[in-house]
Amino acid sequence: MKHRKINKVVLAYSGGLDTSVILRWLLETYDCTVVAFCADLGQGEDLKAVKAKALAVGASKVYVEDLRETFVKDHVFPMLRGNAVYEGTYLLGTSIARPLIAKRQIELAQKEGADAVSHGATGKGNDQVRFELTYMALDPRVRIIAPWREWTMKSRRELIEYAEKYGIPVTATKAKPYSTDPNLFHISYEGGILEDPWAAPPDEIFQLTVSPEKAPNKPRFVEIEYQKGDPVAVDGKRMSPATLLAHLNRLGGEHGVGRVDLVENRYVGMKSRGVYETPGGTILHAAHRGLESLTLDREVLHLRDSLIPRYAELIYYGYWYAPERTMLQTAFDEAQKDVSGTVRVKLYKGSCTVVGRKSDRSLYRLDLATFEEDEAYRQKDAEGFIRLSALRLAIRTQRTKKKRSS
Repeated sequence: MKHRKINKVVLAYSGGLDTSVILRWLLETYDCTVVAFCADLGQGEDLKAVKAKALAVGASKVYVEDLRETFVKDHVFPMLRGNAVYEGTYLLGTSIARPLIAKRQIELAQKEGADAVSHGATGKGNDQVRFELTYMALDPRVRIIAPWREWTMKSRRELIEYAEKYGIPVTATKAKPYSTDPNLFHISYEGGILEDPWAAPPDEIFQLTVSPEKAPNKPRFVEIEYQKGDPVAVDGKRMSPATLLAHLNRLGGEHGVGRVDLVENRYVGMKSRGVYETPGGTILHAAHRGLESLTLDREVLHLRDSLIPRYAELIYYGYWYAPERTMLQTAFDEAQKDVSGTVRVKLYKGSCTVVGRKSDRSLYRLDLATFEEDEAYRQKDAEGFIRLSALRLAIRTQRTKKKRSS
């Protein structure tokens, strides 16, 4: 197959088997220059080794950039302000990382004068959509190379053979029992032994959390301070966004908080079983909702909540840079202006429970809510409220009875 001439490509590079093979394949297939880009989103890898490997495989230049603070401040925190949860369970840790990587790729492509970008996502998954929607939203003219949709290789075994042919270091000679994708917000696990939705994930796969059964018998109480919907301090200590999230990851992990096992609906149409660990994100999600219960107007809260599934779906599908996501984000952030205060949560054997909340912007009034004697609320007023609320129900019933009698 003859390929259109490409001069330079910026490749999203992880250092793993797939992207290392892709790097070499791009060189061989397109006879072009390849610039590798690795984003540090808190995956905990030896990024110096990643850079050295990319150069050894044939990259002309390698960018390794620490984007952890940007990732949390400009992507994770806005998503948490919107309480995004996909299909009621998934906190979108992989989904939210892709737009940032793709955005930086486009910026580097423009800086380097590259005419193409490339990624290692397969033709079956969501990531190809997330990467490419971002590419096209930010630079519609850029050429996109998706090797998994072009080459003839179909299995990990064939990739290993290709790597061996070109002297690319391979750390394992057989497929892992599952695949992982870590960042500062979560770790995902899928494929291999997890493809049977009836089989429980083995406990040894988990990297961030202890088993709830093995978690401490004594609960841990944590206080999180918020300003306008964003967490700014833990137990009275102010922290940067990335530092705060890493700290809560550790605390939540010690108590087994944040494990999720679900079968999700991929954007491309198939169902997929995924297992996730999101300890810090789980804590922040619960704490944020706890503070909102105190500070948000009822109708604002209910209207916003009705839009969360759509907002989460947009992030999951890859529409971070779409106008509808921006519109919803603007509305959600407007609602966060009064979401300031402190939340106390209890971490205990896999659970995260809100046990206290306080705020100078609270709408909770004890003089109205109390079951003790009060002067602020006239209980007899409720009768008229109920009668008017029930009027349409009564009319409907009367109509039915009239029809039956006739």
